[in-house]
Amino acid sequence: MAQRIRNMTEGSSVRLLLSFALPLMAGNVFQQLYTVVDTAVVGQVVGVKALAAVGAADWLNWMVLGIVQGLPQGFSILMAQYFGAGDHRELSRSVSASLTLCALSSVLILALSQLSAGPVLRLLNTPEDIMGDSLLYLRIIFAGIPVITAYNFLAAILRALGDSKTPLYAMIVAALINVGLDLLFVMGFHWGIAGAAAATVIAQVFSGVYCFFNVRKVTFIKLEKKDLLPSRQMTASLLKLGAPVALQNGIISVGGMVVQSVINRYGMLFIAGFTATNKLYGILEIAATSYGYAVTSYVGQNLGAKLLQRIKQGMRSAAVIALITSAVIMGCMLLFGKVFLGLFISGTPEEVEASLQIGFHYLAIMSVCLPVLYMLHIYRAALMGLGDTVIPMVSGFVEMAMRIGVALLLPLIIGEEGIFYAEVGAWLGAAVLLVISYFIRMHALSRSKGWRQENLEREKGLE
Repeated sequence: MAQRIRNMTEGSSVRLLLSFALPLMAGNVFQQLYTVVDTAVVGQVVGVKALAAVGAADWLNWMVLGIVQGLPQGFSILMAQYFGAGDHRELSRSVSASLTLCALSSVLILALSQLSAGPVLRLLNTPEDIMGDSLLYLRIIFAGIPVITAYNFLAAILRALGDSKTPLYAMIVAALINVGLDLLFVMGFHWGIAGAAAATVIAQVFSGVYCFFNVRKVTFIKLEKKDLLPSRQMTASLLKLGAPVALQNGIISVGGMVVQSVINRYGMLFIAGFTATNKLYGILEIAATSYGYAVTSYVGQNLGAKLLQRIKQGMRSAAVIALITSAVIMGCMLLFGKVFLGLFISGTPEEVEASLQIGFHYLAIMSVCLPVLYMLHIYRAALMGLGDTVIPMVSGFVEMAMRIGVALLLPLIIGEEGIFYAEVGAWLGAAVLLVISYFIRMHALSRSKGWRQENLEREKGLE
């Protein structure tokens, strides 16, 4: 286990960022694999109506899971800073306090999500012919919230310590189990949407258990009972970082749900085509989120070590890597997007063709604008690593406003095609805010005292 923990305050920034991000990327590939398999099995075996039902539930599902993921992600920033500073006692205290806060939040989110699922789906204009299936899917997924919280908390600890390989192995295990259970529950037992949702929850159990046993191997994290009841100061420090990240994810999802309510007006085939593309969204974003986690850990550790120039160099490297990656993914989607979308859609030839055209049009627009999304992730992650989760939260408000504004206004001008630009508009608005805020923050830090002076030999090693 010790060899997987990575001190990111020394060595080449390019090598560190890539070596951290690539296992996360591979893990995300497997995570997307079981998302894609879920959708493909539902779409091909159960039918286009079932695919639309899953799609109608997507944004509400994403909002709840985004809040669940956001809290431990924010908490891990403080862990990374203590680890970078070499303060293992405070690291242990932050882990203990985070455990308590995550446990309490999971119970609250579980109750609220189950109570609100039905009313929110109705508020989103979900068609009556898919309402029952959408609600069933959400009920089962939300029942697994404590499990999903546990996995995200444990994975956040590991990432804060520079270990991105263990979450990869956990995701591989989960993906394989999920694929197997999908085939068994949906194709074998004919449980439909319920089978796909159950397979996802069970797979998360195994990934959480795998991470748990690996976290236990980190000998310098020592949990004490007294720390499980965190002090006000520690609680405030963690919530100052975690709450804005969770709120940011929730805010972004509100905008997405407004978009979904507009999409739901266009009927089942439009929803199915849009859903097929949204299932590829995870593949478009797969490297961006991985680079984001790498940047947050990198910046957080180097902030703790007081290495300002190293943070700047790492960000330059991250931006170049992200732009190159987004260009490659863009090309692949433009060339092979229709083939990928065809995996999710079944029905009569007319239904398939109509949904496919809708889905590819949306996919092409997002692919061309992908570099904007990658810059958004890189600079949002950098600000979080610097301990600023407020501006990223504000960027969530910007995303929501842009997404809602474009979704409501542009279709009135150019018709239903206008809805395809809501996502891109949200990316652009948030990216502009985040990039400007990062450079303002770094300029302010460069004028402050207390930073270690990296020598010339060290700076050469950053390239």
